[in-house]
Amino acid sequence: MMRSTQEILREAKAAAPLLATAAPEQKNEMLRCIARQLRKNREAILTANRADVEEYREALGPVMVDRLTLTEARIEAMAAGVEDVTALPDPVGRILRSEKRPNGLTIQRVSAPMGVIAMIYESRPNVTSDAAALALKAGSAMVLRGGKEAFRSSAAIVDAIHKGLEEAGFPAALVGMIEDRTRQSARDLMEAEGLVDLLIPRGNAGLIRACMENAKVPCIQTGTGICHIYVDASADIDQALTIIENAKCSRPSVCNAAEVLLVHRDIAPALLPRLHRLLTEERSAKGLPPVELRLDKRAAAIIPGTPAGARDFDTEFLNYILAVAVVDSVDDAIAHIALHSTGHSEAILTRDAAAADAFTRRVDSAAVYVNASTRFTDGGVFGLGCEMGISTQKLHARGPMGLEELTTYKYVVLGDGQIR
Repeated sequence: MMRSTQEILREAKAAAPLLATAAPEQKNEMLRCIARQLRKNREAILTANRADVEEYREALGPVMVDRLTLTEARIEAMAAGVEDVTALPDPVGRILRSEKRPNGLTIQRVSAPMGVIAMIYESRPNVTSDAAALALKAGSAMVLRGGKEAFRSSAAIVDAIHKGLEEAGFPAALVGMIEDRTRQSARDLMEAEGLVDLLIPRGNAGLIRACMENAKVPCIQTGTGICHIYVDASADIDQALTIIENAKCSRPSVCNAAEVLLVHRDIAPALLPRLHRLLTEERSAKGLPPVELRLDKRAAAIIPGTPAGARDFDTEFLNYILAVAVVDSVDDAIAHIALHSTGHSEAILTRDAAAADAFTRRVDSAAVYVNASTRFTDGGVFGLGCEMGISTQKLHARGPMGLEELTTYKYVVLGDGQIR
């Protein structure tokens, strides 16, 4: 019989205090047990994943199927990611600030667990173990509501996590998985006042917008990545081509993949023909998916491609599609980004220090790069271990969300009989 969302949340809330006071080594041993169980249950996870892929292969298309598919190597990476979290400093109970007041009171700001963290996410099964590991290390229970396309995969992963929790002497309820696959369960999480302390939506723009508009619980805006690369007039063309191909093609279905390319007018005649050959003809010759270039009028005057539509510079394609525009200056590139960006990740490719300085100071995104791919915006790459998502808002958390961003704080006031 399917358990209700409310029942799963109540169980998580009841279990959370047991974890909040756990010692760092207890939590680390728990994570090692979870990693061990992920490896031990590899075949069950792969079997469940094959069933998901078979059911949804035609509906999703090749790029999103890659996002859904698990392999032995990806499960090993999941287990290793959980183990990596054990090496990170424990974020709970840290004294963030301490001050002794004239009246003799010592006022401390101390990091504390959130309590119950809930996540609504789409069909990326590896997120299940990443999110659980981070929440548990941060001292909070985790309730997961994944996409229907990955339901079997996520359930098998959560089953392994439960076995790891129980092996370590903790209740399985610390990681809950929503069993109701209808939209009502998402609404239930958004409205779970008193049961959910933090809600994290991780997925497409529609999901994030729905959470931001309807949530009655604290919610962090994450994920949508209309990421830009601007090629300045002084850029090294060979380096720029390598970076652009990586940012677009290494994994186009993720939020840190480049979706928009802006090219300075002075370098466009030299860069764009080589870019066209690299991303279309050369990739096709290698048996790789070519990139569809959606061009503004100035770019279309230089290379062949698809004329850009009205929404192409405001779309997270998550596919082998790149919108391309020619601009007159770094100022125009910055203005374009301000108008179209989702605040995720933007890059400038340049050898001009003044242009790089202007770009990094004036572009208002969570991650701003100089001469590097946007694909580096990732909790693991940033040294945070696994990540809960990329926050594109400014309050509480911004950029890759690791352990620190999953805690809150409280004030501990030490006195010796003071009254007011």
